[in-house]
Amino acid sequence: KKIMSLSTTFIRKLSTSTGSCRSALQQRWSSSIRPSLDGLSDATNGENFEYKDAPINGIASLLPPPSTKYSNDHPALKGSLMPPSGVPVKNFSPGPTCLPAAVEAEIKGLFDETNDRMCSMYLSHRSPEFIDILNSTLHSCRNAMQIPDNYEILFMHGGGHGQFAAAPFNLCSNKDDKATYLVNGVWSRRAAEEASKYCNPTAISSENEDGSFTSNPSLDNIDADSKYIYLCSNETFNGIEIHNLPKLGPDSPPLVVDASSDFTTKPVDWVESNVGLLYACASKNIGHPGVTMVVIRKDLIGKQSPMCPSILCYDTNVKGGNLANTIATFNVEVIGIQMKWMIQQGGVDEMERRSIAKANMLYDIIDYSDGFYTTPLEDKSIRSRMNVPFTVGNNEEITKDFLLQLWEKGIVGLRTVTPFGVGKHLRASLYNGVPEDHVEDLVFFMDKFMHNNRYRMNR
Repeated sequence: KKIMSLSTTFIRKLSTSTGSCRSALQQRWSSSIRPSLDGLSDATNGENFEYKDAPINGIASLLPPPSTKYSNDHPALKGSLMPPSGVPVKNFSPGPTCLPAAVEAEIKGLFDETNDRMCSMYLSHRSPEFIDILNSTLHSCRNAMQIPDNYEILFMHGGGHGQFAAAPFNLCSNKDDKATYLVNGVWSRRAAEEASKYCNPTAISSENEDGSFTSNPSLDNIDADSKYIYLCSNETFNGIEIHNLPKLGPDSPPLVVDASSDFTTKPVDWVESNVGLLYACASKNIGHPGVTMVVIRKDLIGKQSPMCPSILCYDTNVKGGNLANTIATFNVEVIGIQMKWMIQQGGVDEMERRSIAKANMLYDIIDYSDGFYTTPLEDKSIRSRMNVPFTVGNNEEITKDFLLQLWEKGIVGLRTVTPFGVGKHLRASLYNGVPEDHVEDLVFFMDKFMHNNRYRMNR
Protein backbone atom coordinates (compact mmCIF):
# COMPACT_ATOMS: atom_id res chain seq x y z
CA LYS A 1 0.00 0.00 0.00
CA LYS A 2 2.82 2.40 0.84
CA ILE A 3 4.61 1.65 -2.42
CA MET A 4 1.45 2.18 -4.50
CA SER A 5 0.70 5.45 -2.69
CA LEU A 6 4.23 6.65 -3.36
CA SER A 7 4.11 5.77 -7.05
CA THR A 8 0.85 7.62 -7.66
CA THR A 9 2.33 10.93 -6.46
CA PHE A 10 5.91 10.47 -7.59
CA ILE A 11 5.53 11.38 -11.26
CA ARG A 12 3.57 14.50 -10.31
CA LYS A 13 6.51 15.64 -8.17
CA LEU A 14 9.03 14.69 -10.84
CA SER A 15 7.23 16.70 -13.54
CA THR A 16 7.38 19.94 -11.55
CA SER A 17 10.99 19.60 -10.39
CA THR A 18 14.09 20.99 -12.06
CA GLY A 19 17.87 20.81 -11.81
CA SER A 20 19.52 18.72 -9.14
CA CYS A 21 16.19 18.01 -7.44
CA ARG A 22 14.81 16.50 -10.63
CA SER A 23 17.98 14.42 -11.13
CA ALA A 24 17.74 13.07 -7.57
CA LEU A 25 14.10 12.12 -8.09
CA GLN A 26 14.92 10.37 -11.36
CA GLN A 27 17.67 8.37 -9.65
CA ARG A 28 15.31 7.41 -6.83
CA TRP A 29 12.69 6.24 -9.33
CA SER A 30 15.17 4.00 -11.16
CA SER A 31 16.89 2.58 -8.08
CA SER A 32 14.02 2.15 -5.65
CA ILE A 33 10.42 2.80 -6.65
CA ARG A 34 10.32 1.08 -10.05
CA PRO A 35 11.96 -2.17 -8.79
CA SER A 36 9.58 -2.18 -5.83
CA LEU A 37 6.56 -1.90 -8.11
CA ASP A 38 7.87 -4.59 -10.46
CA GLY A 39 8.21 -7.04 -7.57
CA LEU A 40 5.06 -6.06 -5.75
CA SER A 41 2.73 -8.51 -7.45
CA ASP A 42 4.74 -11.57 -6.41
CA ALA A 43 5.32 -10.21 -2.92
CA THR A 44 1.61 -9.76 -2.23
CA ASN A 45 0.17 -12.64 -4.21
CA GLY A 46 -2.91 -13.92 -2.44
CA GLU A 47 -2.59 -11.52 0.47
CA ASN A 48 -5.63 -9.51 1.53
CA PHE A 49 -5.00 -5.93 2.57
CA GLU A 50 -6.76 -2.58 2.66
CA TYR A 51 -6.21 -0.05 -0.13
CA LYS A 52 -8.06 3.26 0.02
CA ASP A 53 -10.49 1.69 2.51
CA ALA A 54 -11.43 -1.14 0.16
CA PRO A 55 -10.49 -4.82 0.68
CA ILE A 56 -8.16 -5.94 -2.10
CA ASN A 57 -7.04 -9.49 -2.85
CA GLY A 58 -3.48 -9.08 -4.08
CA ILE A 59 -1.89 -6.40 -6.24
CA ALA A 60 -3.45 -7.79 -9.44
CA SER A 61 -6.82 -6.51 -8.24
CA LEU A 62 -5.49 -2.97 -8.31
CA LEU A 63 -4.73 -3.23 -12.01
CA PRO A 64 -6.80 -3.57 -15.19
CA PRO A 65 -7.35 -7.09 -16.52
CA PRO A 66 -4.59 -8.30 -18.84
CA SER A 67 -6.85 -8.59 -21.86
CA THR A 68 -10.22 -7.24 -22.87
CA LYS A 69 -12.46 -8.73 -25.55
CA TYR A 70 -13.17 -6.21 -28.27
CA SER A 71 -14.45 -5.78 -31.78
CA ASN A 72 -12.54 -3.75 -34.33
CA ASP A 73 -15.79 -1.82 -34.81
CA HIS A 74 -15.76 -0.75 -31.17
CA PRO A 75 -16.14 3.05 -30.88
CA ALA A 76 -12.89 3.34 -28.92
CA LEU A 77 -10.96 1.86 -31.85
CA LYS A 78 -12.60 4.12 -34.43
CA GLY A 79 -11.73 7.42 -32.77
CA SER A 80 -14.97 7.95 -30.83
CA LEU A 81 -14.89 10.76 -28.28
CA MET A 82 -18.07 9.60 -26.55
CA PRO A 83 -17.38 7.23 -23.63
CA PRO A 84 -20.08 5.08 -21.98
CA SER A 85 -23.15 6.97 -20.81
CA GLY A 86 -22.63 8.79 -17.54
CA VAL A 87 -18.83 8.65 -17.63
CA PRO A 88 -17.22 12.14 -17.50
CA VAL A 89 -15.11 12.94 -20.58
CA LYS A 90 -11.39 13.66 -20.36
CA ASN A 91 -10.53 14.76 -23.88
CA PHE A 92 -6.98 14.41 -25.24
CA SER A 93 -8.01 14.89 -28.87
CA PRO A 94 -5.62 16.76 -31.22
CA GLY A 95 -8.42 19.13 -32.11
CA PRO A 96 -10.99 20.48 -32.11
CA THR A 97 -10.82 19.95 -28.40
CA CYS A 98 -12.21 21.12 -25.09
CA LEU A 99 -11.95 24.57 -23.60
CA PRO A 100 -11.27 25.25 -19.90
CA ALA A 101 -14.31 24.46 -17.75
CA ALA A 102 -14.72 28.09 -16.64
CA VAL A 103 -14.67 29.24 -20.28
CA GLU A 104 -17.25 26.65 -21.30
CA ALA A 105 -19.48 27.74 -18.41
CA GLU A 106 -19.32 31.38 -19.50
CA ILE A 107 -20.09 30.41 -23.09
CA LYS A 108 -23.18 28.51 -21.93
CA GLY A 109 -24.27 31.65 -20.11
CA LEU A 110 -24.40 33.53 -23.41
CA PHE A 111 -27.53 31.54 -24.26
CA ASP A 112 -29.20 32.18 -20.90
CA GLU A 113 -32.55 33.92 -21.24
CA THR A 114 -31.59 36.16 -18.32
CA ASN A 115 -28.59 37.51 -20.24
CA ASP A 116 -28.88 41.28 -20.67
CA ARG A 117 -28.13 41.15 -24.39
CA MET A 118 -28.64 38.89 -27.40
CA CYS A 119 -26.05 36.14 -27.86
CA SER A 120 -23.34 37.05 -30.38
CA MET A 121 -24.37 34.07 -32.50
CA TYR A 122 -27.43 36.08 -33.50
CA LEU A 123 -25.98 39.59 -33.58
CA SER A 124 -25.38 41.48 -36.82
CA HIS A 125 -21.64 41.84 -37.35
CA ARG A 126 -22.12 45.59 -37.87
CA SER A 127 -24.32 46.18 -34.84
CA PRO A 128 -22.91 48.39 -32.06
CA GLU A 129 -23.28 45.47 -29.64
CA PHE A 130 -21.00 43.28 -31.73
CA ILE A 131 -18.52 46.10 -32.41
CA ASP A 132 -18.08 46.32 -28.64
CA ILE A 133 -17.43 42.55 -28.47
CA LEU A 134 -14.95 42.76 -31.35
CA ASN A 135 -13.00 45.64 -29.81
CA SER A 136 -12.93 43.90 -26.43
CA THR A 137 -11.61 40.69 -28.01
CA LEU A 138 -8.93 42.59 -29.94
CA HIS A 139 -7.82 44.31 -26.74
CA SER A 140 -7.70 41.04 -24.80
CA CYS A 141 -5.69 39.28 -27.54
CA ARG A 142 -3.14 42.10 -27.71
CA ASN A 143 -2.84 42.18 -23.93
CA ALA A 144 -2.63 38.39 -23.43
CA MET A 145 0.07 37.83 -26.05
CA GLN A 146 1.84 41.21 -25.73
CA ILE A 147 1.34 42.00 -29.41
CA PRO A 148 3.09 45.29 -30.33
CA ASP A 149 1.11 48.19 -31.76
CA ASN A 150 2.75 47.87 -35.19
CA TYR A 151 0.80 44.64 -35.81
CA GLU A 152 -2.79 44.27 -36.99
CA ILE A 153 -5.01 41.47 -35.66
CA LEU A 154 -7.50 39.87 -38.04
CA PHE A 155 -10.14 37.18 -37.62
CA MET A 156 -10.38 35.31 -40.90
CA HIS A 157 -12.05 32.31 -42.53
CA GLY A 158 -10.46 29.23 -44.04
CA GLY A 159 -8.46 27.79 -41.16
CA GLY A 160 -4.80 26.87 -41.46
CA HIS A 161 -5.26 25.66 -45.04
CA GLY A 162 -6.59 29.07 -46.00
CA GLN A 163 -3.43 30.65 -44.60
CA PHE A 164 -1.25 28.19 -46.55
CA ALA A 165 -2.45 30.16 -49.57
CA ALA A 166 -2.91 33.57 -47.91
CA ALA A 167 0.74 33.87 -46.83
CA PRO A 168 2.25 33.68 -50.34
CA PHE A 169 -0.67 35.57 -51.87
CA ASN A 170 -0.12 38.51 -49.49
CA LEU A 171 3.67 38.56 -49.23
CA CYS A 172 4.60 37.77 -52.84
CA SER A 173 3.45 40.13 -55.56
CA ASN A 174 4.19 37.67 -58.37
CA LYS A 175 4.79 33.93 -58.84
CA ASP A 176 8.55 34.37 -59.31
CA ASP A 177 9.04 35.74 -55.80
CA LYS A 178 11.09 33.42 -53.57
CA ALA A 179 10.18 32.05 -50.15
CA THR A 180 11.97 29.61 -47.83
CA TYR A 181 10.01 26.86 -46.07
CA LEU A 182 11.47 25.03 -43.07
CA VAL A 183 9.77 21.64 -43.24
CA ASN A 184 9.79 19.68 -39.97
CA GLY A 185 6.52 17.76 -40.31
CA VAL A 186 3.47 17.01 -42.42
CA TRP A 187 1.79 20.41 -41.98
CA SER A 188 4.77 22.53 -43.02
CA ARG A 189 5.28 20.14 -45.93
CA ARG A 190 1.67 20.64 -46.98
CA ALA A 191 2.07 24.43 -46.64
CA ALA A 192 5.11 24.37 -48.95
CA GLU A 193 3.21 22.33 -51.51
CA GLU A 194 0.34 24.84 -51.47
CA ALA A 195 2.71 27.81 -51.74
CA SER A 196 4.24 26.41 -54.94
CA LYS A 197 1.03 27.41 -56.74
CA TYR A 198 1.54 31.10 -55.95
CA CYS A 199 5.29 31.73 -55.51
CA ASN A 200 8.70 30.05 -55.86
CA PRO A 201 9.35 28.27 -52.55
CA THR A 202 12.50 26.43 -51.50
CA ALA A 203 11.85 23.69 -48.95
CA ILE A 204 14.60 22.91 -46.43
CA SER A 205 13.37 19.63 -45.00
CA SER A 206 14.38 17.36 -42.14
CA GLU A 207 12.29 14.47 -43.45
CA ASN A 208 13.86 11.03 -42.95
CA GLU A 209 14.04 8.38 -45.68
CA ASP A 210 11.05 6.55 -44.20
CA GLY A 211 8.91 9.71 -44.29
CA SER A 212 9.16 10.42 -40.58
CA PHE A 213 10.40 13.61 -38.94
CA THR A 214 12.60 13.48 -35.84
CA SER A 215 14.55 16.75 -36.08
CA ASN A 216 14.30 20.36 -37.19
CA PRO A 217 15.92 21.59 -40.43
CA SER A 218 19.01 23.79 -40.41
CA LEU A 219 18.78 27.57 -40.78
CA ASP A 220 22.16 27.73 -42.52
CA ASN A 221 20.97 27.86 -46.13
CA ILE A 222 18.28 30.54 -46.05
CA ASP A 223 18.04 32.42 -49.34
CA ALA A 224 18.47 36.09 -48.45
CA ASP A 225 16.23 37.03 -51.39
CA SER A 226 13.27 35.19 -49.87
CA LYS A 227 10.21 37.32 -49.25
CA TYR A 228 9.70 35.36 -46.03
CA ILE A 229 10.83 32.34 -44.01
CA TYR A 230 8.03 29.95 -43.08
CA LEU A 231 7.88 27.50 -40.19
CA CYS A 232 5.33 25.56 -38.18
CA SER A 233 6.15 26.03 -34.51
CA ASN A 234 4.39 22.81 -33.47
CA GLU A 235 3.79 19.83 -35.72
CA THR A 236 0.81 18.07 -34.15
CA PHE A 237 1.10 14.81 -36.09
CA ASN A 238 4.86 14.37 -35.66
CA GLY A 239 5.19 15.69 -32.10
CA ILE A 240 7.91 18.24 -32.86
CA GLU A 241 7.85 21.72 -31.33
CA ILE A 242 10.07 24.77 -31.70
CA HIS A 243 9.94 26.03 -28.13
CA ASN A 244 11.71 29.29 -28.92
CA LEU A 245 11.46 30.96 -32.30
CA PRO A 246 14.83 31.57 -33.98
CA LYS A 247 16.38 35.03 -33.41
CA LEU A 248 16.59 36.09 -37.03
CA GLY A 249 17.29 39.77 -36.55
CA PRO A 250 15.88 42.75 -38.46
CA ASP A 251 17.98 42.18 -41.60
CA SER A 252 16.59 38.72 -42.34
CA PRO A 253 13.44 38.03 -44.34
CA PRO A 254 10.37 38.23 -42.07
CA LEU A 255 9.31 35.08 -40.25
CA VAL A 256 5.92 33.52 -40.99
CA VAL A 257 4.70 31.23 -38.21
CA ASP A 258 1.94 28.65 -38.28
CA ALA A 259 1.20 28.62 -34.53
CA SER A 260 -2.16 26.90 -34.84
CA SER A 261 -1.51 24.33 -32.12
CA ASP A 262 0.76 26.17 -29.65
CA PHE A 263 -0.34 29.82 -29.74
CA THR A 264 -0.96 31.16 -26.19
CA THR A 265 1.03 28.30 -24.60
CA LYS A 266 4.33 30.24 -24.59
CA PRO A 267 5.51 33.82 -25.19
CA VAL A 268 6.30 35.08 -28.70
CA ASP A 269 9.35 37.30 -29.21
CA TRP A 270 7.80 39.40 -31.92
CA VAL A 271 10.77 41.73 -32.45
CA GLU A 272 13.91 39.61 -31.96
CA SER A 273 12.46 36.80 -34.08
CA ASN A 274 11.44 39.30 -36.77
CA VAL A 275 7.90 37.90 -36.90
CA GLY A 276 6.13 39.31 -39.92
CA LEU A 277 3.06 37.08 -39.85
CA LEU A 278 1.66 34.63 -37.32
CA TYR A 279 -1.60 32.77 -37.58
CA ALA A 280 -3.50 30.27 -35.46
CA CYS A 281 -6.73 28.48 -36.23
CA ALA A 282 -8.87 28.62 -33.12
CA SER A 283 -9.68 25.00 -32.44
CA LYS A 284 -6.64 24.02 -30.34
CA ASN A 285 -5.98 26.66 -27.69
CA ILE A 286 -8.03 29.79 -28.34
CA GLY A 287 -11.60 28.83 -29.20
CA HIS A 288 -13.96 26.97 -31.51
CA PRO A 289 -13.27 25.93 -35.12
CA GLY A 290 -14.46 28.37 -37.74
CA VAL A 291 -12.17 31.36 -37.23
CA THR A 292 -8.43 31.92 -37.66
CA MET A 293 -6.53 34.62 -35.80
CA VAL A 294 -3.96 36.39 -37.99
CA VAL A 295 -1.31 38.77 -36.67
CA ILE A 296 0.35 40.73 -39.49
CA ARG A 297 3.03 43.42 -39.22
CA LYS A 298 1.78 46.66 -40.73
CA ASP A 299 4.75 47.24 -43.05
CA LEU A 300 3.94 43.99 -44.89
CA ILE A 301 0.34 44.92 -45.66
CA GLY A 302 -0.52 46.05 -49.18
CA LYS A 303 2.07 43.95 -51.05
CA GLN A 304 -0.32 41.25 -52.19
CA SER A 305 -0.49 39.58 -55.57
CA PRO A 306 -3.12 41.04 -57.91
CA MET A 307 -4.57 37.52 -58.01
CA CYS A 308 -5.16 37.41 -54.23
CA PRO A 309 -8.85 36.73 -53.47
CA SER A 310 -10.38 39.41 -51.26
CA ILE A 311 -11.45 36.80 -48.68
CA LEU A 312 -7.73 36.05 -48.09
CA CYS A 313 -6.40 39.59 -48.56
CA TYR A 314 -4.97 41.13 -45.39
CA ASP A 315 -5.14 44.65 -46.85
CA THR A 316 -8.84 44.27 -47.66
CA ASN A 317 -9.62 42.94 -44.20
CA VAL A 318 -7.59 45.58 -42.37
CA LYS A 319 -9.27 48.39 -44.30
CA GLY A 320 -12.62 46.81 -43.56
CA GLY A 321 -11.92 46.76 -39.84
CA ASN A 322 -12.39 42.95 -39.73
CA LEU A 323 -15.83 43.45 -41.28
CA ALA A 324 -15.09 43.27 -45.01
CA ASN A 325 -17.43 40.29 -45.03
CA THR A 326 -19.53 38.61 -42.35
CA ILE A 327 -17.16 37.72 -39.53
CA ALA A 328 -17.70 34.64 -37.35
CA THR A 329 -19.33 36.67 -34.59
CA PHE A 330 -19.82 33.94 -31.99
CA ASN A 331 -16.34 32.49 -32.51
CA VAL A 332 -14.78 35.91 -32.01
CA GLU A 333 -16.56 36.33 -28.69
CA VAL A 334 -15.36 32.88 -27.58
CA ILE A 335 -11.76 33.91 -28.32
CA GLY A 336 -12.29 36.98 -26.17
CA ILE A 337 -13.61 34.88 -23.28
CA GLN A 338 -10.67 32.47 -23.60
CA MET A 339 -8.11 35.32 -23.63
CA LYS A 340 -9.64 36.95 -20.55
CA TRP A 341 -9.56 33.60 -18.73
CA MET A 342 -5.93 33.21 -19.64
CA ILE A 343 -5.06 36.65 -18.28
CA GLN A 344 -6.93 35.90 -15.05
CA GLN A 345 -4.96 32.66 -14.66
CA GLY A 346 -1.64 34.49 -14.81
CA GLY A 347 -1.10 35.07 -18.51
CA VAL A 348 1.02 33.33 -21.11
CA ASP A 349 3.85 32.62 -18.66
CA GLU A 350 1.48 30.59 -16.48
CA MET A 351 0.19 28.76 -19.56
CA GLU A 352 3.77 27.83 -20.41
CA ARG A 353 4.43 26.59 -16.87
CA ARG A 354 1.36 24.36 -17.03
CA SER A 355 2.31 23.08 -20.48
CA ILE A 356 5.77 22.09 -19.29
CA ALA A 357 4.39 20.37 -16.17
CA LYS A 358 1.80 18.38 -18.13
CA ALA A 359 4.28 17.32 -20.82
CA ASN A 360 6.90 16.32 -18.24
CA MET A 361 4.39 14.08 -16.49
CA LEU A 362 3.67 12.16 -19.68
CA TYR A 363 7.21 11.98 -21.02
CA ASP A 364 8.47 10.79 -17.64
CA ILE A 365 6.17 7.77 -17.55
CA ILE A 366 7.27 6.97 -21.13
CA ASP A 367 11.00 7.42 -20.49
CA TYR A 368 10.98 5.41 -17.26
CA SER A 369 8.84 2.54 -18.61
CA ASP A 370 11.83 0.45 -19.75
CA GLY A 371 10.51 0.34 -23.31
CA PHE A 372 6.88 -0.50 -22.58
CA TYR A 373 5.97 2.97 -23.82
CA THR A 374 8.11 4.61 -26.52
CA THR A 375 8.13 7.96 -28.28
CA PRO A 376 9.85 8.61 -31.63
CA LEU A 377 11.54 11.80 -30.41
CA GLU A 378 14.84 11.01 -28.69
CA ASP A 379 15.90 14.68 -28.74
CA LYS A 380 14.13 16.06 -25.69
CA SER A 381 14.78 19.65 -26.76
CA ILE A 382 12.28 19.38 -29.63
CA ARG A 383 9.62 17.19 -28.02
CA SER A 384 6.21 18.78 -28.32
CA ARG A 385 4.50 19.94 -25.15
CA MET A 386 1.21 19.98 -27.02
CA ASN A 387 1.10 16.57 -28.73
CA VAL A 388 2.88 13.57 -27.23
CA PRO A 389 3.16 10.59 -29.62
CA PHE A 390 3.78 7.18 -28.08
CA THR A 391 3.41 3.44 -28.61
CA VAL A 392 2.10 0.87 -26.12
CA GLY A 393 3.85 -2.45 -25.54
CA ASN A 394 5.16 -2.57 -29.11
CA ASN A 395 2.03 -4.57 -29.81
CA GLU A 396 -1.24 -3.66 -31.53
CA GLU A 397 -3.34 -6.02 -29.40
CA ILE A 398 -2.04 -4.42 -26.21
CA THR A 399 -2.69 -1.00 -27.74
CA LYS A 400 -6.31 -1.90 -28.44
CA ASP A 401 -6.78 -3.09 -24.86
CA PHE A 402 -5.20 0.15 -23.69
CA LEU A 403 -7.62 2.26 -25.73
CA LEU A 404 -10.67 0.26 -24.66
CA GLN A 405 -9.89 0.50 -20.97
CA LEU A 406 -9.20 4.22 -21.26
CA TRP A 407 -12.49 4.74 -23.13
CA GLU A 408 -14.38 3.02 -20.32
CA LYS A 409 -12.83 5.53 -17.92
CA GLY A 410 -13.80 8.49 -20.15
CA ILE A 411 -10.24 9.16 -21.36
CA VAL A 412 -10.59 9.67 -25.12
CA GLY A 413 -8.93 11.22 -28.15
CA LEU A 414 -5.61 9.35 -28.16
CA ARG A 415 -6.33 7.67 -31.48
CA THR A 416 -8.21 9.80 -33.98
CA VAL A 417 -8.55 9.78 -37.75
CA THR A 418 -6.37 12.37 -39.52
CA PRO A 419 -5.71 13.26 -43.19
CA PHE A 420 -2.61 11.07 -42.82
CA GLY A 421 -4.39 8.05 -41.34
CA VAL A 422 -4.24 6.99 -37.70
CA GLY A 423 -0.49 6.54 -37.77
CA LYS A 424 1.74 4.21 -35.78
CA HIS A 425 1.57 6.24 -32.60
CA LEU A 426 -1.15 7.24 -30.19
CA ARG A 427 -1.13 10.95 -29.32
CA ALA A 428 -2.05 12.69 -26.12
CA SER A 429 -2.77 16.36 -26.82
CA LEU A 430 -2.21 18.70 -23.88
CA TYR A 431 -3.74 22.02 -24.91
CA ASN A 432 -4.64 24.80 -22.49
CA GLY A 433 -8.10 23.31 -22.00
CA VAL A 434 -6.68 20.05 -20.63
CA PRO A 435 -6.28 20.42 -16.84
CA GLU A 436 -3.29 18.97 -15.01
CA ASP A 437 -5.44 16.53 -13.02
CA HIS A 438 -6.66 14.91 -16.27
CA VAL A 439 -3.03 14.29 -17.24
CA GLU A 440 -2.39 12.84 -13.78
CA ASP A 441 -5.30 10.44 -14.29
CA LEU A 442 -3.91 9.34 -17.66
CA VAL A 443 -0.40 8.81 -16.27
CA PHE A 444 -1.71 6.88 -13.27
CA PHE A 445 -3.65 4.57 -15.58
CA MET A 446 -0.60 4.14 -17.84
CA ASP A 447 1.50 3.09 -14.87
CA LYS A 448 -1.03 0.48 -13.70
CA PHE A 449 -1.62 -0.81 -17.23
CA MET A 450 2.10 -1.23 -17.81
CA HIS A 451 2.60 -3.35 -14.70
CA ASN A 452 -0.27 -5.64 -15.59
CA ASN A 453 0.67 -6.06 -19.26
CA ARG A 454 4.45 -5.92 -19.47
CA TYR A 455 4.68 -9.70 -19.92
CA ARG A 456 2.68 -9.40 -23.16
CA MET A 457 4.91 -6.89 -24.93
CA ASN A 458 7.04 -7.68 -27.98
CA ARG A 459 10.73 -7.30 -27.32
